[in-house]
Amino acid sequence: MPNSKNFALIGASGYIAPRHMKAIKETGNNLVAALDPYDGIGIMDSHFPQASFFTEFERFDRFVDKWHRDGNKKIEYVGITTPNYLHDAHIRFALKSGADAICEKPLVLNPHNIDQLKIIENETGKKVYNILQLRLHPSIIALKEKVTKELEKNPNKIYDIDLTYLTSRGKWYFVSWKGNEAKSGGIASNIGVHFYDMLCWIFGDVEENIVHLKIPEANAGSFKLKNANVRWFLSVNYDYIPEEVKERGLTTYRSITVDGEEIEFSGGFTDLHTRSYEEILAGNGFGLDEAYGSIRTVSTIRNSDAIGMKGDYHPFVKKVIV
Repeated sequence: MPNSKNFALIGASGYIAPRHMKAIKETGNNLVAALDPYDGIGIMDSHFPQASFFTEFERFDRFVDKWHRDGNKKIEYVGITTPNYLHDAHIRFALKSGADAICEKPLVLNPHNIDQLKIIENETGKKVYNILQLRLHPSIIALKEKVTKELEKNPNKIYDIDLTYLTSRGKWYFVSWKGNEAKSGGIASNIGVHFYDMLCWIFGDVEENIVHLKIPEANAGSFKLKNANVRWFLSVNYDYIPEEVKERGLTTYRSITVDGEEIEFSGGFTDLHTRSYEEILAGNGFGLDEAYGSIRTVSTIRNSDAIGMKGDYHPFVKKVIV
């Protein structure tokens, strides 16, 4: 294609990688090379069977460098879908290789990592883009527009919000890097960060961050945002899912209520990575500044002690602490 861009992908075997491959293909671009230590990735045949593939970073690095020098070709973007603790290093590689980085959430584990990446952006002239797909979800956009109009009339309005997200995971989860807080950042970073970003995007920055529960399988706490009080509960334990949900054969429960009204956004996720890529390619992607709020939030949660059932805690905390 005449205007197609060249991509590389670091992390090709994980759950989210196929969405990036699909997004690259659906936006009319080309995947040149992919890297992953695991080589069972037949999914590439459905998207880019001709892409070069590497299981060793050193050989991938050499290929990318040589490819740049061969015939004045260029890899414009590097997609990053690796374990969370590797994002920072892989973003640095992309920028120093002369490419923009498109990285899955959480962008990094700590706010100071963002500060360092800003320096490298300035040095290289390249950009870091974060996948914050909930900001592109039609229901979430509609909620933001509604809240913005209400706050124009009453800037001091405080909303009451409950966020509940339970997504069942098997024993493998705790053996994998996802169950290692040093590598994943814990549950809040793994499965909560995009919800925190969405809430801050709509209701303002976190002004107070309290943790009520923090165990490997569940986290809970409360936020005071500029225009909202939020109670939140996250878990990967099937046992905490409401019985009426289990009876329907479901293993995931997701609920956000704003002033008692349920926000329905269970559908509409299929194409959000492609939409994210479209925005990035059009110059409208979410960069480092947009990542600060949610990364600061999850870092604070990780470094805070849980206070238990004190104050205004999420009702699901009682499922764990009795």
